[in-house]
Amino acid sequence: MRYFLILLSLTLFPACNQKIETAQGKWIKGTEQEKLEIIENQFRGFDNTMVETGYRYQELFWAGQDENWEYAHYQLEKIQKAIENGLERRPERSESAKHFLNVTLPEMGKALVKRDTAVFNKNFQVLTNSCISCHAMERVPFFTVKTPTERQSPIRR
Repeated sequence: MRYFLILLSLTLFPACNQKIETAQGKWIKGTEQEKLEIIENQFRGFDNTMVETGYRYQELFWAGQDENWEYAHYQLEKIQKAIENGLERRPERSESAKHFLNVTLPEMGKALVKRDTAVFNKNFQVLTNSCISCHAMERVPFFTVKTPTERQSPIRR
Protein backbone atom coordinates (compact mmCIF):
# COMPACT_ATOMS: atom_id res chain seq x y z
CA MET A 1 0.00 0.00 0.00
CA ARG A 2 2.80 2.40 0.91
CA TYR A 3 4.49 1.92 -2.46
CA PHE A 4 1.18 2.43 -4.21
CA LEU A 5 0.70 5.81 -2.48
CA ILE A 6 4.21 6.91 -3.39
CA LEU A 7 3.70 5.87 -7.01
CA LEU A 8 0.30 7.57 -7.09
CA SER A 9 1.73 10.82 -5.68
CA LEU A 10 4.54 10.80 -8.24
CA THR A 11 2.05 10.51 -11.06
CA LEU A 12 -0.60 12.90 -9.75
CA PHE A 13 1.43 15.80 -8.38
CA PRO A 14 3.31 16.61 -11.58
CA ALA A 15 -0.03 16.72 -13.37
CA CYS A 16 -1.48 19.05 -10.72
CA ASN A 17 1.55 21.31 -10.93
CA GLN A 18 1.32 21.42 -14.70
CA LYS A 19 -2.33 22.52 -14.55
CA ILE A 20 -1.45 25.22 -12.02
CA GLU A 21 1.47 26.46 -14.10
CA THR A 22 -0.59 26.68 -17.29
CA ALA A 23 -3.42 28.50 -15.47
CA GLN A 24 -1.07 31.13 -14.03
CA GLY A 25 -0.66 34.30 -16.00
CA LYS A 26 -3.79 33.92 -18.13
CA TRP A 27 -5.29 37.04 -16.60
CA ILE A 28 -2.25 39.10 -17.65
CA LYS A 29 -2.73 39.91 -21.31
CA GLY A 30 -1.06 42.19 -23.79
CA THR A 31 2.46 43.18 -24.72
CA GLU A 32 5.31 42.81 -22.27
CA GLN A 33 4.96 46.52 -21.39
CA GLU A 34 1.20 46.18 -20.87
CA LYS A 35 1.76 43.12 -18.67
CA LEU A 36 4.26 45.07 -16.55
CA GLU A 37 1.74 47.89 -16.18
CA ILE A 38 -0.93 45.42 -15.06
CA ILE A 39 1.42 43.95 -12.46
CA GLU A 40 2.43 47.45 -11.29
CA ASN A 41 -1.25 48.30 -10.91
CA GLN A 42 -1.73 45.27 -8.67
CA PHE A 43 0.94 46.63 -6.30
CA ARG A 44 -0.86 49.98 -6.35
CA GLY A 45 0.51 53.21 -5.00
CA PHE A 46 1.09 54.44 -1.49
CA ASP A 47 -2.29 53.38 -0.11
CA ASN A 48 -1.18 49.80 0.57
CA THR A 49 1.93 51.18 2.23
CA MET A 50 -0.27 53.21 4.56
CA VAL A 51 -2.45 50.21 5.39
CA GLU A 52 0.62 48.26 6.47
CA THR A 53 2.09 51.25 8.27
CA GLY A 54 -1.17 51.84 10.15
CA TYR A 55 -1.26 48.25 11.32
CA ARG A 56 2.37 48.35 12.43
CA TYR A 57 1.83 51.76 14.08
CA GLN A 58 -0.83 50.16 16.29
CA GLU A 59 1.37 47.17 17.05
CA LEU A 60 4.26 49.48 17.92
CA PHE A 61 2.08 51.39 20.35
CA TRP A 62 0.82 48.28 22.15
CA ALA A 63 4.29 46.76 22.23
CA GLY A 64 5.49 49.89 24.03
CA GLN A 65 2.62 49.72 26.49
CA ASP A 66 3.46 46.06 27.18
CA GLU A 67 7.17 46.88 27.41
CA ASN A 68 7.78 44.27 24.73
CA TRP A 69 10.77 46.18 23.39
CA GLU A 70 11.90 43.51 20.95
CA TYR A 71 8.48 43.44 19.31
CA ALA A 72 8.38 47.23 19.26
CA HIS A 73 11.76 47.34 17.54
CA TYR A 74 10.55 44.76 15.02
CA GLN A 75 7.50 46.90 14.20
CA LEU A 76 9.63 50.02 13.87
CA GLU A 77 11.86 48.25 11.34
CA LYS A 78 8.81 47.08 9.39
CA ILE A 79 7.36 50.60 9.33
CA GLN A 80 10.60 51.87 7.86
CA LYS A 81 10.69 49.06 5.27
CA ALA A 82 7.06 49.63 4.29
CA ILE A 83 7.66 53.35 3.74
CA GLU A 84 10.87 52.70 1.79
CA ASN A 85 9.11 50.15 -0.42
CA GLY A 86 6.24 52.56 -0.97
CA LEU A 87 8.67 55.28 -1.99
CA GLU A 88 10.11 52.99 -4.65
CA ARG A 89 6.64 52.91 -6.20
CA ARG A 90 5.92 56.57 -5.53
CA PRO A 91 9.22 58.49 -5.40
CA GLU A 92 7.36 61.82 -5.66
CA ARG A 93 6.43 61.32 -2.00
CA SER A 94 10.07 61.19 -0.89
CA GLU A 95 10.29 64.80 0.21
CA SER A 96 7.33 64.44 2.58
CA ALA A 97 8.73 61.23 4.07
CA LYS A 98 12.30 62.47 4.50
CA HIS A 99 11.92 63.83 8.06
CA PHE A 100 9.93 60.77 9.11
CA LEU A 101 12.60 58.37 7.84
CA ASN A 102 15.68 60.37 8.80
CA VAL A 103 14.63 61.84 12.15
CA THR A 104 11.38 60.48 13.58
CA LEU A 105 12.05 56.75 13.18
CA PRO A 106 15.67 56.92 14.39
CA GLU A 107 14.55 58.91 17.46
CA MET A 108 11.91 56.29 18.19
CA GLY A 109 14.64 53.65 17.86
CA LYS A 110 16.69 55.49 20.49
CA ALA A 111 13.63 55.62 22.76
CA LEU A 112 13.18 51.85 22.42
CA VAL A 113 16.76 51.25 23.51
CA LYS A 114 15.98 53.06 26.79
CA ARG A 115 13.21 50.56 27.57
CA ASP A 116 11.22 53.23 29.40
CA THR A 117 7.47 53.50 28.82
CA ALA A 118 7.36 57.23 29.63
CA VAL A 119 10.13 57.95 27.10
CA PHE A 120 8.40 55.67 24.60
CA ASN A 121 5.05 57.47 25.03
CA LYS A 122 6.68 60.87 24.53
CA ASN A 123 8.38 59.70 21.34
CA PHE A 124 5.25 57.92 20.16
CA GLN A 125 3.43 61.25 20.31
CA VAL A 126 6.22 62.79 18.22
CA LEU A 127 5.83 59.93 15.75
CA THR A 128 2.07 60.51 15.60
CA ASN A 129 2.59 64.24 15.00
CA SER A 130 5.07 63.41 12.25
CA CYS A 131 2.45 61.22 10.56
CA ILE A 132 -0.08 64.05 10.74
CA SER A 133 2.47 66.49 9.34
CA CYS A 134 3.34 64.19 6.44
CA HIS A 135 -0.33 63.75 5.60
CA ALA A 136 -0.76 67.53 5.55
CA MET A 137 2.24 67.89 3.20
CA GLU A 138 0.67 65.29 0.91
CA ARG A 139 -2.60 67.25 0.93
CA VAL A 140 -4.57 64.60 2.82
CA PRO A 141 -4.90 66.30 6.23
CA PHE A 142 -8.21 64.48 6.73
CA PHE A 143 -6.12 61.32 7.32
CA THR A 144 -5.99 62.09 11.03
CA VAL A 145 -3.83 59.78 13.12
CA LYS A 146 -4.65 59.17 16.76
CA THR A 147 -3.09 57.04 19.46
CA PRO A 148 -4.73 53.60 19.39
CA THR A 149 -7.36 52.89 22.02
CA GLU A 150 -8.25 49.29 21.17
CA ARG A 151 -6.04 46.37 20.24
CA GLN A 152 -6.54 44.73 16.91
CA SER A 153 -3.93 42.00 17.34
CA PRO A 154 -3.87 39.09 19.77
CA ILE A 155 -0.15 39.53 20.40
CA ARG A 156 0.49 40.29 24.05
CA ARG A 157 3.46 40.12 26.34
